[in-house]
Amino acid sequence: MPLFNSQDIAVIGAGVLGLCTAAELARRGHVVTVVDPGGLNASAVAAGMIAPAMESAVDDLSPEHAALLRRARDAWVDFAAATGVRLDRDPAEWRGGNVEVLAGRLAALGFEQVYDREAGRLTTREDWKVEPAQALAALTQGVRRLEGRATALSRTDGRWHVETTAGSVEADQVVLAIGAEAAPDGLPEAATRLLALISPIRGQIGLVAEGLVDHVVRGPGAYVAPMGQGCVIGATMEAGERSLTPDPERCAQMLGAAWAVLGQTPRPLQVDWRAGVRGATPDGLPMAGAAGQGLHLALGPRRNGWLLGPLVARVVADEVEGRSSKEPTLAPRRFT
Repeated sequence: MPLFNSQDIAVIGAGVLGLCTAAELARRGHVVTVVDPGGLNASAVAAGMIAPAMESAVDDLSPEHAALLRRARDAWVDFAAATGVRLDRDPAEWRGGNVEVLAGRLAALGFEQVYDREAGRLTTREDWKVEPAQALAALTQGVRRLEGRATALSRTDGRWHVETTAGSVEADQVVLAIGAEAAPDGLPEAATRLLALISPIRGQIGLVAEGLVDHVVRGPGAYVAPMGQGCVIGATMEAGERSLTPDPERCAQMLGAAWAVLGQTPRPLQVDWRAGVRGATPDGLPMAGAAGQGLHLALGPRRNGWLLGPLVARVVADEVEGRSSKEPTLAPRRFT
């Protein structure tokens, strides 16, 4: 992809939106520094779902919103090939509950699906997944990482100065991909107002060494998905919660729902429960794009960070290079 200028870019945040954006900018020839606060972020505490079909059906999304999620899924094909992220395209399945309603929604939205009414199962090949650990490692290749927390930003002579707990970074442009974290000091007032709209949503999942499934199986109250040699059980959506300490009661409920989805009798199972905090905007779509001079946002994907990563990255990278966004519905200015 030809470049008209190569710039120094600072990406603040090392979750999926930040790293996808950093990888996309590096692919285009920019010099990228990722300011990584360290620790286990929400993208690592995830199942890596790239699931436009099931997400659209479960949330009863509009055709326009579902089409955007489908475009996001499709953006993964070239992006994964370029970055070394492995895509898992095994079928995804829904069992029990309002399966007939979900089948109708998928059909209305044009998603490929097979509905077995007698068995109460719905299967689609439109939903994929990644392994978060492998994907995050692949996305860090080719970018400089500074492990520290951004504390303040200032702009002088057309360049940004980013103060972090590990030193300072100079950049032509800055991308904020800080999830639901507090905004660093020194941001323009308009950007601070936009960040104030991001609300936290805690998600809890459990890692299991035993491989209970060989493809994603969803149902009322839980899903079970392959993860490495084992599997992952998820996931809660707890609006307003920020604690990273797993809640034993909610985890027990989720485990019970998982056994019901699998149609198996509960038995002792060693589960490593984890919690992560995601960011969400008022309309459920991320903010992707300019929020000031040389300042861009990649924030608020709700529970679809892995799905939306490459699409958000492309939008932000285009605007960094002065191109118009091809996804205006994601523009942060829609809230101003």
